[in-house]
Amino acid sequence: MRAADPDAGPTARHLLLLTLAGLLARAAFVLLEPATHPVADERTWTNWAVESLITPRVSFSPLRTHMIFYPPLYPYFIGVLFAMFDTLQAAKWAQVVVGALLVPAVGRIGGLAFGPRVGLLAAAITALYPELVWFAAHFWSEILFLTLLWWAIERMIAAEARGSARAAAAAGLLWGLAILTRETILYLTPLAAAWLAWSGRPRAGGKRAAWFLLCAVLTVAPWTLRNWMVFRAFVPVSTAGGLALFQGNARLTRQEVYDRYEEVHGRIEQYRFARREGWKAIRERQPTWAIEKLRDQMPNFWEADSLTLIHIKRGAYGAVPPAMAVAAAVVVLAPYLAVLAAFVVGATLTGLDRTRGLLLGFLVCYNALHVITHGFARYRLPAMPVVFIFAAAGYVAWRGGTLAGTGGARRVAAAAVALLLILCLVPSFRMNLGHPAFGLADQAEPAVQEQPSP
Repeated sequence: MRAADPDAGPTARHLLLLTLAGLLARAAFVLLEPATHPVADERTWTNWAVESLITPRVSFSPLRTHMIFYPPLYPYFIGVLFAMFDTLQAAKWAQVVVGALLVPAVGRIGGLAFGPRVGLLAAAITALYPELVWFAAHFWSEILFLTLLWWAIERMIAAEARGSARAAAAAGLLWGLAILTRETILYLTPLAAAWLAWSGRPRAGGKRAAWFLLCAVLTVAPWTLRNWMVFRAFVPVSTAGGLALFQGNARLTRQEVYDRYEEVHGRIEQYRFARREGWKAIRERQPTWAIEKLRDQMPNFWEADSLTLIHIKRGAYGAVPPAMAVAAAVVVLAPYLAVLAAFVVGATLTGLDRTRGLLLGFLVCYNALHVITHGFARYRLPAMPVVFIFAAAGYVAWRGGTLAGTGGARRVAAAAVALLLILCLVPSFRMNLGHPAFGLADQAEPAVQEQPSP
């Protein structure tokens, strides 16, 4: 299997133009979005930033804040900008820039994996994908997390292509910062290092993997040490993963989980209790646990829904006419369905090599983490660049007529993946078609509750 060609990506000029297009799209949305207000976890992030970190008592000191449930980087991101400009709008404008920087990362990865045409198309999708544009104007950690994560992956692939320990070290630094934004990928770190180590030249691959791991660990370690100093417990990043494990596996309602969690006094005690109860629930649900979790969580992860639409359904934009709500649903969901369809073609009919295997492996592992805990439309967003890249590859291959000779086994695989995704989408279509926000029902759906990502 070939190594990625470091010169196979789109030209810098084309990527710059697409990055500017992404920047303009995000800036326009920040300026033109209808009046709204923070919802659910948005308030958590802004409250930590404004009501804790920048106060005279804390003054950004990690030793004087009791932040432990969520990772620290995004609250600090908001807090620093608020302290500088005295407005939360500053964080939105910073996210416009950070979100646009995702475009060249995805473009370069697509080029390294499939060639410049695929890289350009993947970058264009990233620049204009409606859900990514929407998140730039809201206070969730997705924008910062995606950009750090995908530049880390770009540096990993570049390290492999060039045989560069320096690129591997940069990948580790960015990967560590991404962990400090969302802890989920902490659990994928050994797999990322293993990919770097597994190469035709084991000694060189091992060196790159060591640099990656060292820089990732050194980036995360100061916060782990801080957790020990403040809470006298080993917590690598945050405690949200414990509750996610408990909530995603216990045969209890969400409220029952939270009631039991809140009965335990102390943040570390709650963390240990939730982890213990989560693993206990998994053991008790054997041998059918894996089947049940796939049945329940895959439709949630791949659902035809979005926080954009959930914002409308929650009333965060006020009273939205049903026709406008339907139009918003079409704008958000039509691109999602289109890239999913093209992804099926690209993932099953274009062939695999080492770089493409890394991307699909990341998608499978990231999806698996949310099957083990719980799925939600927001949680799939960090994996969507894989969908964009393979969707672009599928489209380019179709337009180029290179799919005509595809064997029967691959076509069967494509049909199976397509059927699986359709089965995942059906429940959410039924839910949204019956929601009163779209003018097809009389009773309002209960507010969708945020669930902590692992």
